[in-house]
Amino acid sequence: MDFQQLRYFCAVARLGSFTRAADELDVSQPSLSEGLKKLEASLGAGLFERLGRSIKLTPRGESLLPLAQQILLDVAGARRIVESYSTALPSGKLTVGCIPSILPYLIAPSVASFLKEFPQVELDLVEDLTLRLMEQLQSGVLDLAIVGLPVKNPDLICAEILREPLLLAAGKNSSWAGRKEVKLKELSAERILLLKEGHCFREEALSVCKRAKLMVSPAFEGDQLSSILPLAASGYGVGIVPRMAANSDSGCVFIPISPSGERRVGYIKLRRHTTTPAERYFIQWLRALGKKHST
Repeated sequence: MDFQQLRYFCAVARLGSFTRAADELDVSQPSLSEGLKKLEASLGAGLFERLGRSIKLTPRGESLLPLAQQILLDVAGARRIVESYSTALPSGKLTVGCIPSILPYLIAPSVASFLKEFPQVELDLVEDLTLRLMEQLQSGVLDLAIVGLPVKNPDLICAEILREPLLLAAGKNSSWAGRKEVKLKELSAERILLLKEGHCFREEALSVCKRAKLMVSPAFEGDQLSSILPLAASGYGVGIVPRMAANSDSGCVFIPISPSGERRVGYIKLRRHTTTPAERYFIQWLRALGKKHST
C-alpha cells in the first residue's frame, strides 16, 4: 500500500468512475487500474464491485475509505505546512473552489491583486457546484471553497464574508425599465429565467419567489448567469440575480424586488484542516474583498 494507490482509491470512490478519476488525477486509466489492483492485492481483499459501467464499494472498501481520506488529508496538510515556511513570504500551493455565480463576478476581477502581493503562492482555482466542492474539500482536493451560505455539514466550518441583495434583471426596453421596485407577484405572466438544479443560487431565487407566492415554471434553465443576462436583455424573459452580477454593460436594468431577498456569501473549509500561512493571507484578502463589495 502506498500514498498514490490511496489517492486512486479515494478518487474512484468519490467519482464512481475509473475514467473520471483518471481524468481528474491526470493519469492514464491503465495506470490507475494497475495501482488499484496492487492495492487490493496488498490488502488481500477486493475494494470495488464492478457491475458493468457502475462501480460500488465493497464492505471492506467502505471501511477503508474514511481511513484513506484521513491519511491523504494528513499528508497534504503536512506538505502544505512545510512548503509554506520555506520562505519569508507565504508560499506553496493553495487550491480554492468557487461556485459559478460567484467566481466571474467577485473573485476573477480582483484575484490579480492577491497574486501580485503574494507571488510565491501557487493559487489554483476550481469552479464547480456546491455539492461537488464539498466533496472535494472532504477528499483533500481543495483547501477552501467560496459558496453561498448556509452549508450544513458537521465536518465543515462556514464563515460569512458578505451579504448582497437580489435584483430583477430585465431588458432596457421592457415594461419594467424605469421602475424603482418590482413586486414579485407582478411577474406571474413573465418568462422566468433560472439557473439549473444543483446551483445554490437557484434555490435562493426560488425561495424569495415562494415567499411572494409566485409560482415559477422556468422558461429557461442555464449553467451560468452569463447566459441568463443576455436573454433578459433581449426581452426573452426576466431573471433574479445577485447584485454582484448587475453589470451595466449587460444590456439589462436591475431593479430591487419585493419581498426583498439577499444572498449570503462565505467560505467553507474542513474543521480538521490545518491552515497554512498562504491560506490565512488569502482569507484576509477575501474578507477585505467582501467588505469592499458590501459598501
